[in-house]
Amino acid sequence: MFTIDAHLDLSMNALEWNRDLTQQVFDINKREEGLSDKPDRALATVSLPELRKGNIGLVVATQIARYVAPDNHLPGWHSPEQAWAQTQGQLAWYKAMEDAGEMAQVTNLETLENHLALWNNDQPNDKKPVGYILSLEGADSLVTVGHLERAWQNGLRAVGPAHYGPGRYAQGTDATGKMTSIGHDLLKEMERLNIILDATHLCDDSFWDALSRFNGHIWASHNNCRSLVNHNRQYSDEQIKELIDRGAVIGAALDAWMMVPNWKRGVSTPKSTNCNLEVMIDHIDHICQLAGNADHVGIGSDLDGAFGKEQCPYDLETIADLQKVPGLFKEKGYTDADVENLMHGNWLRFLRKAWG
Repeated sequence: MFTIDAHLDLSMNALEWNRDLTQQVFDINKREEGLSDKPDRALATVSLPELRKGNIGLVVATQIARYVAPDNHLPGWHSPEQAWAQTQGQLAWYKAMEDAGEMAQVTNLETLENHLALWNNDQPNDKKPVGYILSLEGADSLVTVGHLERAWQNGLRAVGPAHYGPGRYAQGTDATGKMTSIGHDLLKEMERLNIILDATHLCDDSFWDALSRFNGHIWASHNNCRSLVNHNRQYSDEQIKELIDRGAVIGAALDAWMMVPNWKRGVSTPKSTNCNLEVMIDHIDHICQLAGNADHVGIGSDLDGAFGKEQCPYDLETIADLQKVPGLFKEKGYTDADVENLMHGNWLRFLRKAWG
């Protein structure tokens, strides 16, 4: 079934992990054997051929570069200009993939419908470009609010103002506090440019501040449920209900610590915590129960978000195994129409409304 994944960090993997994503996952992992600079070396699950194999023809693909102030001990760049430059390198990689015929940028209704027609033409997927909607995860790299229009001209269509920790525009996971004054200006500019607000990673204070001020289209690209795994990175039921009321779609993430409780990084394993794809369905089902329907759920796997096989469902070898999800969702009692909405329909309805 045609599938949309609303959160992958493809360019980060290409440039910071030095992964040639045009290769098979097996070959990427083979080349990383013996490396230990990243916890997920030789454990990758994502590449462009695997996306095609899994009929994942459209993804939301990020640029990501955090600015860190002198008192911020998270990894990141020491000036917004450095962070901006990092994102421009990431943009250059996406453009190189377009030049190679590996990817195609989707920026509006026309390019969306043309891309869908290509992927639904009953021809094999192995030569088709993977479509991508460009998103910015954490807005720190925007040197000024004025840089947002430059980014929009390069195809940026969604922005998550925060990532982890304190930010220049908003406060992220594990931080507290509302958006900053330039964050409020950023929201206004996003509205003017019709850029989607990605509410993922906003801390609770910034989440409610943003939603009280932003009148444009909102989604949550990769978020799970706090009632199932209690952490501020997850959404409370109150937040989920607010997003549902605003017409948002929430993408289910496959990072094990967000799926099962009491995960200990570097200690827990997917098997020992019984972390499998059925757990993902539990989070999706919880959102559906709050909504009273299956119209606000999708997939935002984050499967290349600085983790690999060591920290994702044990019954997933590569991202192509997302094709196991429809069967599991049906076993939960959902209809064929619900399954189609989960795998792609809800994201498409959202995009057609946002860009129509």
